Amino acid sequence: MRYRRLGRTGLEVSEIGFGGWSIGGQTPGATSYGATDDAVSLEALNAALESGITFFDTAPVYGYGRSERLIGEALRHRRDRTVVATKAGMHRYDEPADFSPEAIRQSLAGSLERLGGGCVDLLLLHNPPPELLASGGRLAQCLKDLVSEGIVRAVGASARSPQDALAMLDVDVVDVLEVNLNMLDMWAVDLGLLKAAMEADVGIVARTPLCAGFLSGMLENVSAFAADDHRSRWPAEQVERWKEGAKRALNAAGAAPGPEAVQAALRFCLSWPEVATVIPGIATPAESRQNAMASDLGALSADSLEAVIAAYRNFEAFVPGPQPVAFR
Repeated sequence: MRYRRLGRTGLEVSEIGFGGWSIGGQTPGATSYGATDDAVSLEALNAALESGITFFDTAPVYGYGRSERLIGEALRHRRDRTVVATKAGMHRYDEPADFSPEAIRQSLAGSLERLGGGCVDLLLLHNPPPELLASGGRLAQCLKDLVSEGIVRAVGASARSPQDALAMLDVDVVDVLEVNLNMLDMWAVDLGLLKAAMEADVGIVARTPLCAGFLSGMLENVSAFAADDHRSRWPAEQVERWKEGAKRALNAAGAAPGPEAVQAALRFCLSWPEVATVIPGIATPAESRQNAMASDLGALSADSLEAVIAAYRNFEAFVPGPQPVAFR
């Protein structure tokens, strides 16, 4: 496992992180990846630690606290060797977001209780409207106060889109931005976000590296998703676009479906030096070990990266019109 600095935060993180939505398990409606087994989730967390993964990303809304509790249990005696990021602003999928200072503090108090310890390494606002931070005011001051009080070490935002991330890039309280980046979604590159973030010394966390599993190459024959799977909300045309796009991207990378494809997708994200860490969703011990190996393999070769980018340029992976809310 290799490690990179997380922007100006002073934190060092593993190139491969642990995305904690998957271990949150089922939440009402199509808002998760379905049911999970806590024993298996804890095994996955322990396997991640043993594989050198030190960055763990979670949120109160992931399993309505379940993901945080599991991470807190697994890391109980290893917090000094790990970096934990959690979020605030979104408490439930069926309730509106609340970014008031009072709600942020209440959310953080619950996260600290579930995670254990008196400090969160990184607090990210969960899909905030950019204008809330860009205008300064009570929210920005609240985040500064949390750092000065020693309750959090660094703050930032998990942005709904690269456009939103760009709008928050110059806000002095934003140390880290979490954004979508994968072989089928290079908007963060196209908009110049990655380059601008490096110039501002803002850390970039790349999420959705597998495009919700499509870049594993293992969903090509899936005709429908379970009713509790958030992917069941996507239009059929979008699903077919991602299947075809994934096939083209993996062919360009020369990666066979399965572990090789997963590692190629993660290595693609690591090919951008602006990225500090990439957070695939992890649900099993095998996935922890398989994902961690991508760091050992290093970035894609220059030829492979060029071929993947060319495949992206020659195929529109998103259907026209508003996109379904996903990847949260």
